[in-house]
Amino acid sequence: MTDRTAGTTDEVVITATGHPTHAHDYHQLLYAPLGRITVTTPDGPHELASPLALWLPAGTPHSAVFDSGSLVLTESFTPARHRLPFARATLVRLDEAALRHLLARTRGGGTGVDDDAMFAALTCARSHGDARLPLPRPTSEAARTVAGSLLRSPDDQRTATEWAESLYVSATSLRRAFRTETGIAFSEWRTRVRLNHSLALLSRGHQVGAVAAKVGFTSTNGYILAFRRHFGRTPGVWIKEHEGCPSRPSRPVPGVPSARKSATRE
Repeated sequence: MTDRTAGTTDEVVITATGHPTHAHDYHQLLYAPLGRITVTTPDGPHELASPLALWLPAGTPHSAVFDSGSLVLTESFTPARHRLPFARATLVRLDEAALRHLLARTRGGGTGVDDDAMFAALTCARSHGDARLPLPRPTSEAARTVAGSLLRSPDDQRTATEWAESLYVSATSLRRAFRTETGIAFSEWRTRVRLNHSLALLSRGHQVGAVAAKVGFTSTNGYILAFRRHFGRTPGVWIKEHEGCPSRPSRPVPGVPSARKSATRE
């Protein structure tokens, strides 16, 4: 397929279920306003569901698997003009304004946001205080009780088995409830709670080691590894980037062409 933004030809075959490993010579923002997709890079798998998007720096090998019914959209930016601050695949959380602009751009009309302004806003999206990971809530009684307790006390160390025993349900049914009702395994759900809580602590100036302990990680190294896996950078780098990013894209600059866009294309 031809990408008009970078002027390159992408030979990979993209189907309704995904595509094999390939790379682009342009930066790409990949997101799924509907459904869920999994993009695998050398850093591991990245699960995307709105409002999470993924930055793929130029040259990053990646493959993808699309869930049934997913809508996959991309924005591409040429490296010669746009300097991406991320050296590796990086998850970003899109706010409502960014989502509206991006979806409007797929319809081909002027959206009031130029390419440079949109790029600046999207590359800063990761640093916002509202960069939390998506956390769907379970609906069944036992799983909902566990979720509520963890949201209040993310440092609770009880396992799924221990939670099940205290609630007089089977551990298997509790784990199944988290998986089927949230799309996330219990252990991953708990990790996301802890990481989300940690963002607020980091933004208030707490030391990384203290934050790890406060949110329930048994070691600072384990916290750093989990943070990097989900956010694409270490807590220390996140702290440095946290200040100074715009929260909204600016109005258009006369004479600057709008960004190219694509649907179900990589």
